[in-house]
Amino acid sequence: MAKSAKGGLGRGFGALLGDSLGEDEELDGVSTLPMTLIEPNADQPRRQFDPELLRELTESIAMHGVISPITVRRMDNGYYQIIAGERRWRAARSAGLTEIPAMVIEADDSEVMQMALIENLQRADLSPIEEAEGYDSLMREHGLTQEQVAERVGKSRPAVANALRLLQLPEEAREMVASGALSAGHARAVLAIKDSEKQREALEKMSKMSVRQAERFAKACNRPPKEPVKPAFEVDYMAEVESKLEAALGRKVTITQGKTSGSVALEYYGADDLERLIAALEKLTV
Repeated sequence: MAKSAKGGLGRGFGALLGDSLGEDEELDGVSTLPMTLIEPNADQPRRQFDPELLRELTESIAMHGVISPITVRRMDNGYYQIIAGERRWRAARSAGLTEIPAMVIEADDSEVMQMALIENLQRADLSPIEEAEGYDSLMREHGLTQEQVAERVGKSRPAVANALRLLQLPEEAREMVASGALSAGHARAVLAIKDSEKQREALEKMSKMSVRQAERFAKACNRPPKEPVKPAFEVDYMAEVESKLEAALGRKVTITQGKTSGSVALEYYGADDLERLIAALEKLTV
């Protein structure tokens, strides 16, 4: 039988075999519960647990026990679902504990989600994506507004709105934020890029920049491409002019266009033709 924490945590593993908790037993307050009757909440906002921090907590619990009780609620199937303290439960299990102190409370699904999220946020261990998913779940599944979410978790409405924006990231970017390869500041810079294809292309580059550099890079990605500067004279136009001059002068004409100047070359055919050409050019005024 589960017993109050006031009686201590001294029962061994053998005493727990076949243990069950009575339907009529009063469980309000802190009790000592068998580890075999406790299950995690599949919907809790935390998705990743730092292995090194979990190892350190396991060593501490193996030496000192569980100092702070976890919070659970009793389910219809007789098990106890964790509301807050899954890290402590995981570490206690790894340390070989067969029982754990727990605060048993009554709570509906919405209250459980809110308490789990708040407990995790207070420890500042959630990744930005886990935090955003928690806010999104409170709004979609429990009908809260952004203002209500902000009030429940003790944050400003703009902070909640900024966190939720991260859920608009492409999947690759969300994974990078969740793993710590991309900060929330970098992620918001990615979101500033309007073209989704350019967002994906910019991910690796921006992860190696400072947040300020990433923001400037995002602005550059949004600028329209510069149109190539057209030459003063189009190639086709020059060809047309050469053709007209050849027809009028009866000789091959070549026009060469440079950046600021050019030249016109006229062919001549024999000494007499050259004399006629020179005489015609001498009369020419421009």
